[in-house]
Amino acid sequence: MLILSTEVNPVVRSRAEKLRVPVLHGIDDKESALRGWAEEVGVALTDIAYLGNDVNDLPAMRIVGWPVAVADAHPLVLEEARVVLTRRGGHGAVRELIERVLSS
Repeated sequence: MLILSTEVNPVVRSRAEKLRVPVLHGIDDKESALRGWAEEVGVALTDIAYLGNDVNDLPAMRIVGWPVAVADAHPLVLEEARVVLTRRGGHGAVRELIERVLSS
């Protein structure tokens, strides 16, 4: 797992530390950052599920095997998604995705 964000937010960093999930924030080029992280940890891009909500997620979503969108994502993100969740961003979408992955 990885948290990838364009924003620099101490709340996100704190949450990532609590969950013991790496975080890259202040990232303008999410595609390059995701490619670098995937190579570093040895995960094929085709094996990655990327959860997005806005147009800045589109380049990263286009390179992974499982582009996923939250229910209230930007229309262009919804079009690119292989899976659209029933939950909105900030309202249980991450949990929904995790539960779907664990149950399959």
